[in-house]
Amino acid sequence: MLLKITPPKTINFHVNNLTLEMIEVPGGSFMMGENYEVTLSPYHIGKYPVTQALWSALMPKNPSWFKGPNRPVENVSWFDAAKFCNALSKNQGLEEVYAFRREEVTANHKVKGFRLPTEAQWEYAARGGTHHIDNYEYSGEKNLHAVGWYRDNSHNQTQPIGLKDPNQLGIYDMSGNVWEWCGDWYGNYPESVQQDPPGPLKGSNRVLRGGSWYGDSGSCRVTHRYRIMPEYRHDIVGFRVARQF
Repeated sequence: MLLKITPPKTINFHVNNLTLEMIEVPGGSFMMGENYEVTLSPYHIGKYPVTQALWSALMPKNPSWFKGPNRPVENVSWFDAAKFCNALSKNQGLEEVYAFRREEVTANHKVKGFRLPTEAQWEYAARGGTHHIDNYEYSGEKNLHAVGWYRDNSHNQTQPIGLKDPNQLGIYDMSGNVWEWCGDWYGNYPESVQQDPPGPLKGSNRVLRGGSWYGDSGSCRVTHRYRIMPEYRHDIVGFRVARQF
């Protein structure tokens, strides 16, 4: 049974004739893995994955295999997602987070523009932030069927956002539907306490979280990590946006 908790404040951004809803996640501390303690400042994260409608409002072509305005955009690389974040920042009159220099991309986490969540921010939000419950394997529940689309219930395709139950922060679709890009390079967790960690300084693979419509229940756990090259595009991969207060 989903534990009902009044969610934090929602902030809305208007993009052409669409509304991007974001959840204010209060700061707090939690454990990633067995020995990695993380403390996070408050931030905003998308209430839903980025939809094809929102993508199409700012980008020239919808790359998704499973078409539908309220379905998550998919078949996007990490670079595609970062470019969308910059386009969204520009649309809202905010400073762009990502600087592209040929194959090198740097992120300025001090500005207020839109970006991909860090891996720590993604997991903290998926767990329910300060309302997290340690024995919930999935985002908001022990029962994946209640909160996520995966191999056993997806009918082999993505599904429109927001049809399953939200977690304790009022965030939807963080377990299943599409894998979500995080901003981090993939690497081992540090052993020391970290404040707002941006992840490793370099690497060869970027972090994916959350599982997908195609995956099994294990891949949809809030603690499950996956890695892939940032150029990778597939109909199981999408993203959601985040930003600092």
